[in-house]
Amino acid sequence: MLVPVSETPIATAAPATPSTTPTAPARPHPEAAPPLTPLGLLTVLLGAALPLIDFFIVNVALPTIDRDLQAGPATLEMVVAGYGVAYATLLVLGGRLGDMVGRRRLFLWGLAAFGLTSLACGLAPGAGTLVAARVAQGAAAALLLPQVLATIQATTTGKRRAKAVSLYGGTAGVSSAVGQVLGGLLVSVDLAGSGWRAVFLVNVPIAAAALLLAARTVPETRSPHPSRVDVPGTALLALALVALLLPLTEGRAAGWPLWSWLLLAVFPFAAGAFVAVERRAERTGRTPLVPPSLFGIPSVRSGLAMIVPFSVGFGGFMFVVAVALQSGLHYGPLAAGLALFPLCVTFFLASLAGPRLVQRFGRKVVITGSLIQGTGLVVLALTVHAGWPAIPVASLAPSMAVLGLGQGLVLPVLLRIVLSELPVTQAGVGGGVMVTTQQSGLALGVATLGTLFLAVLPAVGVRDALLVALLTQLAIVAGTTALGLRLPRALR
Repeated sequence: MLVPVSETPIATAAPATPSTTPTAPARPHPEAAPPLTPLGLLTVLLGAALPLIDFFIVNVALPTIDRDLQAGPATLEMVVAGYGVAYATLLVLGGRLGDMVGRRRLFLWGLAAFGLTSLACGLAPGAGTLVAARVAQGAAAALLLPQVLATIQATTTGKRRAKAVSLYGGTAGVSSAVGQVLGGLLVSVDLAGSGWRAVFLVNVPIAAAALLLAARTVPETRSPHPSRVDVPGTALLALALVALLLPLTEGRAAGWPLWSWLLLAVFPFAAGAFVAVERRAERTGRTPLVPPSLFGIPSVRSGLAMIVPFSVGFGGFMFVVAVALQSGLHYGPLAAGLALFPLCVTFFLASLAGPRLVQRFGRKVVITGSLIQGTGLVVLALTVHAGWPAIPVASLAPSMAVLGLGQGLVLPVLLRIVLSELPVTQAGVGGGVMVTTQQSGLALGVATLGTLFLAVLPAVGVRDALLVALLTQLAIVAGTTALGLRLPRALR
């Protein structure tokens, strides 16, 4: 049971920072545009949903893509990994560019590019073309998504900001599951014989509608003191992320060739060089891509420490379940997607309740959410163990609903924690760092839990491979729960 820790949450923001002072006026900065309207918030959340949905929408479409394009396992993983690696690599740069040239402008550019690259994916004549289009789509998403949190941070204050960030958190989590539900529906309906292509083509009208709305409803904001792009930092961050994520996602399917081990060997050196370059840039008065001082903010440090394991577990779970339901239980794309529908519903409801619960119960919300998520994993594992290989979709609903409830109490709160003390001038880079951490975690989860599942599959079968993955995620959730004990007792 949740026990109230305080009726009045402790404010953790520095009082001198206008963007985090509870009594700050509606305009968070004298150079900022008018506050974000409800329609403007809906528009930026729609823009946020598109790239998040597309990270997972192809999971249930992969078998159809394989049959249609004769893609093969390595190419299929590149359809997923190419998007994820480009997305994660360029997110911080996207946030910095928004600070410099205007977040509304980058949001519009990102929407237009995302619509065009989605069209290219949907019309791809071959597997190689599809992979290239997916990489470009990930780059477009990296322009788009950081502007959402930065705009919310720069145009809202107090309770309006807390509600907006919680809605963003709900959108982030639900979009991941909705991606697989929507993907299964579109592949099953087979609109005009489009098959798997519909999972990409559906983005085009949605991006066009969001573009028209954003031009009228999203205010322009930018950093009052924009700085040049940190080219060495950008290059080193890109190298470090590619060196880690690419071999982990592609190595198994390619048979762990020499290049995969060489890239993994490069990763610690690239990461160390990135840290050194960023520290030196900040020490000498230049503006680094990721200011090391950002991690001196307690809310940023504690929030990111929990987002990493949460995202690893969530990303791996969504991938493994999509594969197991289709290859083990022989669900069609629609049934595999609908199995996650209860998770979508409870996740979103929990994210809406989050702000009020946090004000009353503080960090207990995160800890309780982690425990509920762990309970859902246990129930799912017992269902799989007892009912395999004849488990109807309805039998999965209780465990999925419990999982979504727990996850919805964790992720939106963690996003609020990271943003709670960020000044407006660092909204873009802070949002970029947070989303990069989240998306890198999702990609790492697909790589690690996905690789574990596929590695043990030939020896033990689908059921036991799924159980191994679920128990591994349960261990990750236990670690997340322990990290929750380090959060402040009361949260904003």
